[in-house]
Amino acid sequence: MFETKDRQTGGFFIDIRLVSANTFVMSAVLPTYARIDLRFEKGQGAYLITETGERYLDFGAGIAVNALGHAHPHLVEALTQQAGKLWHTSNLYHIPGQEKLAARLAQNTFADKVFFSNSGAEALECCLKMARKFHAFHNHDERFRFIAFDGAFHGRTLATIAAGGQQKYLEGFGPPLAGFDHVTFGDLEAVKAAITDETAAILIEPIQGEGGIRVAEWRFLRQLRELCDQHDVLLIFDEVQCGVGRTGKLFAHEWSGITPDIMAVAKGIGGGFPLGACLATQKAACGMSAGTHGSTFGGNPLAMAVGNAVLDVVLEDGFLQAVQDKALWLRQRLAEVVDENADIFELIRREGLMLGLKCKIPNTTVVDALLQQKLLTVPAGDNVVRLLPPLIVTEEDMAKACECLHSACKDLRYSETNLIK
Repeated sequence: MFETKDRQTGGFFIDIRLVSANTFVMSAVLPTYARIDLRFEKGQGAYLITETGERYLDFGAGIAVNALGHAHPHLVEALTQQAGKLWHTSNLYHIPGQEKLAARLAQNTFADKVFFSNSGAEALECCLKMARKFHAFHNHDERFRFIAFDGAFHGRTLATIAAGGQQKYLEGFGPPLAGFDHVTFGDLEAVKAAITDETAAILIEPIQGEGGIRVAEWRFLRQLRELCDQHDVLLIFDEVQCGVGRTGKLFAHEWSGITPDIMAVAKGIGGGFPLGACLATQKAACGMSAGTHGSTFGGNPLAMAVGNAVLDVVLEDGFLQAVQDKALWLRQRLAEVVDENADIFELIRREGLMLGLKCKIPNTTVVDALLQQKLLTVPAGDNVVRLLPPLIVTEEDMAKACECLHSACKDLRYSETNLIK
């Protein structure tokens, strides 16, 4: 039985249809995703479990979101305790959880100030506005342009698809938002040539996730820092996917020994709960006064409870070192997988537990074959399969994933429909 609105009269009528267990009615969900036909009912650690009880090893982690796996007891406790007290007040009032989480992020990073949002795209929007506002605050309204990089992904808003510059995301949405100059990832001379008197900031992912696990050389990041200082340009890092312990440091840029002026964070910081943040130095945030930016739900008590719980775990003594140790173990085993299946895989790209297998056949074919082995992975640009296990993954889980990879390659090699010649 379905209650349906009559578009002509505005009234409602009852539409009764007999639907069997194997019959699907047309979904009311906007079809913007090519969804896999799986329905998960619950999760446990590194596993997702379907409505029928099938267990899938999750090496996608909600695209690097479920940093602590599924149903982590400390996160569950924090969320349920807060849910029984207070959900939402809006930012008209002080939210103690914001003060706590902001202070902890500032204490453990370069930042002095934090703005909380609900997603990575929102965090990036704040970063972009802050950079332009910084220069306007210093009477340089002409400095509004950003240097960004080919292959980048910064979100799905009109501003962030313009920042990413990828045609497949821009197509059909009219002229891209002005102010973004794209150069080749890792090309310092191209960056130098792109800097003008209108440049406000350089925006870069230290590791491109959607772009195919392309890791910026740490030397290149240091050179960008020098260029920014030389030209009074701000440096913005997008660590939405590579941050919060994913590389074995709290944030990936720490490996380079330099810091940005502004940084976008999301995904792992909420451990599965919608949470993003823009982190900035006091200098970079100088123009952001009352009324310059806002969010109705950003920094709500539920999100803050979970964000603080995530930091409780990630900042525990030994946790990040354990991520580094696991990453080394997995990288060595994946090297064996690539060596033994050189007709399918070309190479490994990696930093910590953010890994990619560049394929010699369509990456979607490999993802599908791994799905048949009940291993969940994520396709990426440059024909790469992403492996983004939760940071609490065990050696047993990683060994199982490698077994799945070997089995999938065997199936691909001898399949009549996917014969590799």
